Amino acid sequence: MRFNRTNETEPTPTKRRLKTKPLIALLGILFTMNVFWLFHWLFIDRSPAVDTEEVASVAGEPITRAEWMAAMERQVGREVLEDLVNYRVMEAAADEYDIKVEDKEVDLELALITSIDGQQHSGLDTEQTRKQIKRELILEKVLTKDIVIKESAIKKYFEKNETFFHVLPAYRISVIISSTKKEADQVAGELKDGSTFSALAKERSIDLSSGNLGGDLGYVNEQTEDVGVTIIEAAEKLKKDEVSKPIELKDGTYAIVTVLETIKKRDFTYSEVKDHIKRQLALEQLPESVTPEAFWKEFDAEWFYGKN
Repeated sequence: MRFNRTNETEPTPTKRRLKTKPLIALLGILFTMNVFWLFHWLFIDRSPAVDTEEVASVAGEPITRAEWMAAMERQVGREVLEDLVNYRVMEAAADEYDIKVEDKEVDLELALITSIDGQQHSGLDTEQTRKQIKRELILEKVLTKDIVIKESAIKKYFEKNETFFHVLPAYRISVIISSTKKEADQVAGELKDGSTFSALAKERSIDLSSGNLGGDLGYVNEQTEDVGVTIIEAAEKLKKDEVSKPIELKDGTYAIVTVLETIKKRDFTYSEVKDHIKRQLALEQLPESVTPEAFWKEFDAEWFYGKN
């Protein structure tokens, strides 16, 4: 179980948002930004005592915090720093070219992501997810600012893919899965007594993939695969932050469900999605050479990996 520049050419219809190869690495920032914050926490107010602090041991031999941090930097440090530089460069370019992102644009992207792409889990909470979408929109707008897409191409795409813009209700949910009704009732009692849902999911859920994430399944809707219909039906009846009673699943296990966020059903009009379509068509026209790194020189970006 898994809770587990002119263009007249229309791209192949797809239920996923259009992306281009030059963007793939940077869009990995959903992961690397989390790693950055871990680095930030590790390095703040470091003292010799912190460096020699024991974080693990093997056969009595300690592994120090300094060894841990050095290993992390070797493995992911370059990618994390590159993503941070790219984002700062894109912010500078957005200021230079007066490129802005409005809340309604973030709302649209979030609705389309959850409806078209189905289950989405980034490891970020709702506020962080919205910030990440905004970062991505800044990136896309900067990279496509000089590409012209004709109105006829935009309309043609909308007409052929109009159903993609009929957004289904979606729910960001968390679950705790128990082997028996008795165990599920015990979890329900602990929740009622004030235990946090995420902590209990990590401690008590038998589904390790969701439990390790505090029970978070990401965004689901009636078309989401790999999440039981019983769980989705339960989510449909819950208000935000409301917790369900134990629910028996088809495999004989029990689930307790809570809804972290609800996205309402929405039918977007052509005028509402026009800029979105235009930007996605423009992204397909980007040459391989146009990446955030192409703006580094213009905005005096430097990093120590490029120095001898």
